[in-house]
Amino acid sequence: MIARYFNFEQIKSGQYRDINLFWLLITSLTLIFIGLGLRDPWPADEPRFAHIAQAMVESGQWFFPVRGGELYPDKPPIFMWSIAFFYWITGSLNIAFLLPSALCGLLTVYLVYDIGRRLWDDKTAFIAGLMLVFTLQFTLQAKTAQIDAMVCAWITIGCYGLLRFLLINNAQWRWYWLAFFFMGIGVITKGVGFLPVLMLVPYAIIRYKSPQPHEIPGGVKWLSGLLVMLAAIGLWFVPMLLLVEYHQNPLFELYRDNILFKQTVTRYANSWHHIKPFWYYVVSVIPVFWLPLSFCIPWLIKPWWNAIKQADRRIILPLGWIVLLLLFFSISPGKRGVYILPALPMLCLISAPYLDQLLKAKWPARLLSGFIVVLSVLLVAVAIAGIYGVPKAIKLAEKYDAEPWSMLLAIGACGLCVTLLCLRKSIIYKWIGFISILWAIYSTWGYQLLNPVKTPKNIYQNMAVVVPEGAEVALIKTAEQFLLFTPYKITHFGYHTPQELQLAAAWRWQQTNQQYILTDRDGASDCYDMEQGLDVGWAHRVHWVVLPLSAKLASCKTQVPDDVHQYFYQHP
Repeated sequence: MIARYFNFEQIKSGQYRDINLFWLLITSLTLIFIGLGLRDPWPADEPRFAHIAQAMVESGQWFFPVRGGELYPDKPPIFMWSIAFFYWITGSLNIAFLLPSALCGLLTVYLVYDIGRRLWDDKTAFIAGLMLVFTLQFTLQAKTAQIDAMVCAWITIGCYGLLRFLLINNAQWRWYWLAFFFMGIGVITKGVGFLPVLMLVPYAIIRYKSPQPHEIPGGVKWLSGLLVMLAAIGLWFVPMLLLVEYHQNPLFELYRDNILFKQTVTRYANSWHHIKPFWYYVVSVIPVFWLPLSFCIPWLIKPWWNAIKQADRRIILPLGWIVLLLLFFSISPGKRGVYILPALPMLCLISAPYLDQLLKAKWPARLLSGFIVVLSVLLVAVAIAGIYGVPKAIKLAEKYDAEPWSMLLAIGACGLCVTLLCLRKSIIYKWIGFISILWAIYSTWGYQLLNPVKTPKNIYQNMAVVVPEGAEVALIKTAEQFLLFTPYKITHFGYHTPQELQLAAAWRWQQTNQQYILTDRDGASDCYDMEQGLDVGWAHRVHWVVLPLSAKLASCKTQVPDDVHQYFYQHP
């Protein structure tokens, strides 16, 4: 009985549901969970969420996210709650901070498999799930404590529910309501959770162009989904409004206004950072981060077009939704590669039925094989250059404060070996082999290599020589990783306060020999003699110095506005 799960021919056939699901979950678990607990939270986002979650558990105040004593209004607390929950359960932040993304990744893979099985067959579902877990961006985000893997899961549930309602379980409104409920959960996770509703646009068009005999009735009932979504949003939104009103505190009112307006409508329509051109996703993100699918898209256009001409709603609805999602994010001036992650599950779903056609075409396999070979050769060349001290390689190592030569050599050599061993086999084996090795090495060796340079532990070790235990430290250029790892009592002056105002506020704060300032060595100040700064090292692309009381000038010309507040944080 057990032996059939290890029968290669049965696995390869994709016809056995239990075997498919077993190997899909084993593969996903291995790729996503390998390395769990082997590293600390890394910038830019991970230390922020980990620190906020840790503070929730330590303080017992869970509802309003707090960063170093300051309210954090950029995101609703759902993702931070999930990390805090696992931290409370496990007691290990290094495990807890990665678990929500990892579990959401597993859920997304399963949803793609299950809807693929219902729309097509077991083999297509198995292929779709494997496509997803072996796509670079998806697994990278599932292994990263950013909010996007969770948002992707909620959006995928929304798409799953709509597809079941519109194409499989006609007029079973529970799937429709489920979709809208998780759209609401997605909204209170990151704002864009409503995106599955765009799938109703291609549905309305195809329903008008090619109506079927038994279309879903409903009339006004279609609007009930919006009520369900609002109810889900209200689970967080209403208590938040009530608590803000109860506190009668301008800081809480500022939190409310920021999270409701600046971080939603303003962030989308008038972004103030990550400004990229309209074509950014198509030119800079999809070609690399959507590998291997990005190399296959040109050869998928024809079968997709044929499906559209045949009014195949299984293709039209997800494909139309993907196009609308890309258009939605491309219109906004602010762009990050992770924003379009939710499109990947549906892309894998509508690509899987045409795998046989892709394998018959010569160029997708050639391009992908060429990519593996070129990347492997490049890694080997860079590694050899670093080992032999080539100046450009040494500069690269100095820039990132790491010498990864042995690791790069191992990855490159393994990539070439996989290519040779699978020379006469399908490109599938080459890609699966190469990506599996890449993730295995990066998630173990790479984590151990990069962890020292991705955290400020060395700064605090150096500070221990010049800053006595029990001293207070004012942190300038507030960074969450310094809050997360601090052994000191920390004071800071607001995450968004300009540096010169922070230093002026620190000048006013520093009164005794037991109070020190940790700041950027290159930061100018008319309040301190920066030459008296005590060098404590380099981290996060900044040279850090500690300013003792003796570095404080007699006067400070910079005036500190009344709206610059002082915040305090200390690990219990």
